Amino acid sequence: MKTIRIHRFGPVSGFELGYSPIGKPLMTVYSFRVGDVMIDTAQANMRGALFDLIREDRPPALILLTHHHEDHSGNAAALSERFGVPVMGHALTGVKLSSPFRIRPYQHLIWGKSSPLAVQPIVTEDEPIQSGTHRLLPIHTPGHSKDHTVYLDRENGALFSGDLFLGERIKYFRADENIREQIASLQKVLTFDFDALYCCHHPCETGGRERMARKLAFLVEFYETVQELHREGMPPRDIVKRLDRKADRLVKWVTLGNACFANMVYSALAG
Repeated sequence: MKTIRIHRFGPVSGFELGYSPIGKPLMTVYSFRVGDVMIDTAQANMRGALFDLIREDRPPALILLTHHHEDHSGNAAALSERFGVPVMGHALTGVKLSSPFRIRPYQHLIWGKSSPLAVQPIVTEDEPIQSGTHRLLPIHTPGHSKDHTVYLDRENGALFSGDLFLGERIKYFRADENIREQIASLQKVLTFDFDALYCCHHPCETGGRERMARKLAFLVEFYETVQELHREGMPPRDIVKRLDRKADRLVKWVTLGNACFANMVYSALAG
């Protein structure tokens, strides 16, 4: 089953795409268009649908990537080649996408593999990116991935947040996520003013900064709770059992444990 929708958020277009070999997609992915800039390129498994949606608008002049994950960079190489436009992202995004990178079987099935390409490195937090009438300030926000970067449209009070938000009360982490880095990145982003939050999975036109603040509060409370139980001498597995809301079961099964609640606990205990 496929999900193919185009959303209009004022000056921003959101191309929502989802794929599942059986039943409804577990998660859809948004690629955003503001002016002549495209932010993230969705999953390779939905390439034809994305190209059809772009043809209804017009070709972009610039592609920005929030990070290298295959559901965000999946069509970057194809779009760059088709329309002859540059792709920009964090220097670490460029390193990761300079050659094929390994993904797990479920990632192949649900999203597909990203093709290697040359990514022009951006100067984060110092130099806004100007394209047409839009200026986007890149802000490095590691935690979900080391290269994760969000883009702030100060003039329009909008944040293109990649996977920094996802939801106010996160149910699971990937095995490579870092909770302390995510907390620091959320704190950094909340020093800026914005209202629209263009998350690549759960966008909202208003109240975005408040929602981001609630996620920060949730992660801080979770981290402090795990640390307190650890100081009391509780073993990691018992902490998982104590705090587990059993809300990750389907995702844990599909990803063979690569994304699960226990990873949040282990991240809070690491280092």
